[in-house]
Amino acid sequence: MCVQNAGRSQMATAFAERERERRGLEGEVEILTGGTLPADHVHEEVIEAMAELDIDLSDRTPREITIGELQSCDYVATMGCSTLDVGEVGESVEVRDWALDDPDGADPERVREIRETVQARVVALFDEIEA
Repeated sequence: MCVQNAGRSQMATAFAERERERRGLEGEVEILTGGTLPADHVHEEVIEAMAELDIDLSDRTPREITIGELQSCDYVATMGCSTLDVGEVGESVEVRDWALDDPDGADPERVREIRETVQARVVALFDEIEA
């Protein structure tokens, strides 16, 4: 999750969906995404960077995530800019702050770097879940 749900969290969601399918965990892992103040659309530079990996985000719409949804999670990954008070989520949820730069307005190379970092962290989280 992030504030706008228009960049990093959209990338993380797409990579998590791909990883869940690759590992055959569709019936075991639920993926939620959202922001505290969602934007109107996914950032164009993010759509373009993900398209380079054959991931289409053009039909995705940022959405708000609720405290109730977050409380239902085992893990919550924030992108480093959240307005979320993690104390509201509860002690049973493991919150990870990935502290990633916002790709909005960044040059294509920087967006790719952020994308690669997001992908690596998603894969590492799935490795941890399966361990």
